Order: sequence, then C-alpha cells, then structure tokens
Amino acid sequence: MAGNDLGGLLGSLLGGGGGQGGGGAGGILGSLLGALAGGQGGAPGAGGAGGQNPLGGLLDLLTRSGLAEQAQSWIGTGENKPVDGTQIAEALPDETLRKVAQESGVTPQQAADEIARSLPDAVDKLTPGGSLPQGGSLEDIIRAQKL
Repeated sequence: MAGNDLGGLLGSLLGGGGGQGGGGAGGILGSLLGALAGGQGGAPGAGGAGGQNPLGGLLDLLTRSGLAEQAQSWIGTGENKPVDGTQIAEALPDETLRKVAQESGVTPQQAADEIARSLPDAVDKLTPGGSLPQGGSLEDIIRAQKL
C-alpha cells in the first residue's frame, strides 16, 4: 500500500531510526499522512486551504489546534519547538489517530508520542528553504530532499 511506501521514504529521510517494529517513526508518519490524504471526513485540513499534499493539511490542522508556533518553527530555519503526545492526540481527529495506531500495531497514545517525537524533524527536513514545497505528491517531495 502507498502508506508503506511513504513510511519507508519518511524512515529513510529520518535516518531510518526508530526501528522498534511497525516501521518505526517513518511507518507511523506514513500512516498518518496516508490517512489524511485518504480524504477522511474527520481530517478537515487534509483537502482544505493549503492542503495540496497531506503535509500542508496536517500543518493546517495543528495550527487550528493551537500549535501554530510549533508548526511554524519546524518549517522555518531556526530551532524546532517540541510538542508532546498529548498535544498531538488533542490536535488529531480521534478516528485518524486510531487508524494510525492500528496500522502501526501500537496504542493511540504510543502513536501520538511517536508522532510528537518525529514530526518536527520530518517537517524540518521536508521544508529546507523555510516554506512548504508547492506541487507534486508528498512522495516526490520526500524523494527530492534525499541527498
């Protein structure tokens, strides 16, 4: 499935780390972005303004949930501000988080914690110029960032 491919690409982008089964951080982020790209009714940012790819939709969702400062720090060129699993769990639709957890073989809280750990670095690496990439699929954007 495309989520597995996306998870593999994200895992390689993140240095392949987190390999504690279930695909690690890349697998969980791949599942999350795949769920958001799937047009879930519970993910209002996925196809809305700024959502040309699931990354834009996810960042819109986080911004509307009070995490604008953190999300902008990941896109910008300065230090990445942290988030915790509780903030991620509150920002994501319950259905989306449950789906990601199920696909990854972890609890929803474990999925939220892993997303909180790996998302700032992933977004930072996907936005090296300090802005969201325009056009192209998320897979193309990830491939373009590989050295």
